[in-house]
Amino acid sequence: MLADIKKTEDGYIARFERHFRHSVEEVWAFLTENEKLAKWFSELQVEDLREGGLIKFDMQNGTFIDMKILELSMHSVLEYTWGDDIVRFELYPEADGCLLVLIEKLKVMTDHTPKDLAGWHVCLEVISALLDGRTIESRKAEWEKWYEKYVRATAQVAKKD
Repeated sequence: MLADIKKTEDGYIARFERHFRHSVEEVWAFLTENEKLAKWFSELQVEDLREGGLIKFDMQNGTFIDMKILELSMHSVLEYTWGDDIVRFELYPEADGCLLVLIEKLKVMTDHTPKDLAGWHVCLEVISALLDGRTIESRKAEWEKWYEKYVRATAQVAKKD
């Protein structure tokens, strides 16, 4: 399911929702435990899991970008800076698992935005596969499929400006 992308007063919001047949605790572990985080987003590493703490992004060239944790509520909310933007994960228990909501708050829409959104989309698919004990054959092929859809989706939202 494609992210819902909307214009806001101070930029844009992309909202992804995924239902998992796994507990909040199991999904939370994939967001916050480095061993599990590395399986779906190898460039990220949690350095200090607390409000005001730090997540590092490995640029794969010997440099790292520090991303500050803005809000943390264990097993419920993880929000951190993402360049000029903000990424927020919310988890809600459900009878048969949990709902994960990923919100990216974007200051501006750029040519790179569809790439990032397709990337988040595939990341959520990979988390789902890992939790279910499945593998995704080609993350690149998945990304390419979703990228085209996000190019169209972001163009439609930008057209409304």
